[in-house]
Amino acid sequence: MAAKTLLTALAVVAALSACTRVGKDYTSRMEARQQAYAAAAGEPVSSFRYFSLWSWEPLSDSELAIYTRANEAWLLDLDGKCRNLEFTNHIALTSSASEVSAKFDRVITGGADAPCFIKQIRPVDIKKLNSPQEGKPREIEEAARPAK
Repeated sequence: MAAKTLLTALAVVAALSACTRVGKDYTSRMEARQQAYAAAAGEPVSSFRYFSLWSWEPLSDSELAIYTRANEAWLLDLDGKCRNLEFTNHIALTSSASEVSAKFDRVITGGADAPCFIKQIRPVDIKKLNSPQEGKPREIEEAARPAK
């Protein structure tokens, strides 16, 4: 019985150790991506126009990369924490006539979540970005800006 208890305790400790390592790996990967985007981002602009929204990459709960083409990206700094941004499967952006504007438009992560205001927009130099987004792009829904 004591051997069984000891083996169970060792298994629990091993599992918890693995979870901690995975969490640290995820955190360091996210920090590396944030640093890469920050280094490749230019000076703030008031807005960007798009023909279509190609993909997106969450960098934290207050920072997001939006791809309007495979070779054109924008770094969005959000006002406060955007609930579920790092874990949602889709987002929506508000816009007016295919133009997303800082301080007016929002990122929407889900029906029950409050929208996140876009505080700042910076163009990303994809050539400077260490490793551009890979894999299947994430889809973005477009939403009209609500009338005031």
